[in-house]
Amino acid sequence: MDSQIKHLHQQLVNKQITCTKLIQEKLDLLQKNTHNTVNSLLNKSALASAAKVDAKLKNGEKIGLLEGIPFGVKDVYMLQGTFTTASSELLKNYKSPYTATAIQKLLDAGAIPIVKENCDSFGHGSSSENTIFGAVKNALNIELVAGGSSGGSAVNVAKDFTVFSIGGDTGGSIRQPAGYNKIYGLKPTYGRISRYGLMAYASSTDCVGPLAKSVEDIRIILNAMSGKDAKDQTSINSKEIDKKAISDGKSVKTIGYFKNFIENDAIDAEVKADFLASIEKIKTSGIEVKALDFFKSDILVSTYYTLAMAETASNLSRLDGTNYGNRIEADNLIETYALTRSENFSEETKRRIVGGNQVLSQGFSDEIYLKSLALRDQISANFDQDFKEVDLILSPVTPSEPPKIGESLKDPHAMYLSDVYTVGFSLGQLPTLTVPQGTVT
Repeated sequence: MDSQIKHLHQQLVNKQITCTKLIQEKLDLLQKNTHNTVNSLLNKSALASAAKVDAKLKNGEKIGLLEGIPFGVKDVYMLQGTFTTASSELLKNYKSPYTATAIQKLLDAGAIPIVKENCDSFGHGSSSENTIFGAVKNALNIELVAGGSSGGSAVNVAKDFTVFSIGGDTGGSIRQPAGYNKIYGLKPTYGRISRYGLMAYASSTDCVGPLAKSVEDIRIILNAMSGKDAKDQTSINSKEIDKKAISDGKSVKTIGYFKNFIENDAIDAEVKADFLASIEKIKTSGIEVKALDFFKSDILVSTYYTLAMAETASNLSRLDGTNYGNRIEADNLIETYALTRSENFSEETKRRIVGGNQVLSQGFSDEIYLKSLALRDQISANFDQDFKEVDLILSPVTPSEPPKIGESLKDPHAMYLSDVYTVGFSLGQLPTLTVPQGTVT
């Protein structure tokens, strides 16, 4: 698909459509949608911003490429003056006092946020069912999950409710729902985009990233959000990606894939067949394909979730009702903390906090947590070696098609395993792009 951003920009410049009309059309679609993608609509601010764009065009002023383009924001990002709930009971009435750096850069470019989007509470989930706003329904089949945790963001893009959306990816939370809804989703290199203003899940793998319907739109949004930020010491300077870099595939001579991902009983026959068909297409184009060795699936999942749970237990320790959120009073302070957290956190969030505290506790940290840190280093070293042999690595996004709504809640372990093909790249802090199934040619 061609760039929607460029197409709409040209329509605005040529006065084929007004920005106000464009924004109102998207707001109407979001208002009527039955996929549970909306946590809150930003009608008033969005229409006010649209009116300013229309005034500029009327006066003959030039507008930027992103100016007037409507987009969605996963409800874990601060956006000043809006409800930022993390789809949780604890923060359901919390309003952002400031704006996240990545979102501010889009505002500075003139893009218009129109919706805060439904997601798994605090990013804890792979199905967007762990939310007080109701399970997000897949864009292609409402009986199936949308994926998670950025499910609302993915569905809004897939259904054209937003031109693009900003999700958050820790272990696959952009890439997996993008795959389930057959759109593009990017987890950039760790640190390329500032995390300031993103509610932390696992700080060492959290990434800000875009979802859209074309690689060109992904490129435009990525460039707009990238850059060093004094408020985030993990952020890095990076070069802008030009269009030629993504349209010219001549630099790619060798592509690798992890054979243990494919020669695995857990992968669905259809997913395996589609992947192998893509490999054959690549071979016919003259590109060499290499089968690579990688860590076993259970090692990847256990390493990731050990570290992610440890970090989320630490990050969410601040949420006790004292400074943030819905406080529930009890007879004393300790019971107030306990009651506030037990009543306001979802079952999945509590599961991850308990697991994180366990692996960090005395007697377990050396055996479990420190071992996982060492494994993470080995995973990164494995990637370093692989990229001496290949230019790109291709992988399925998930081992199976999206499950029916309700199935993941019955089996959390199966939900964790749905991230098996994405968490390794997160631990390696590598950029990873999901492309719609069947796109590889």
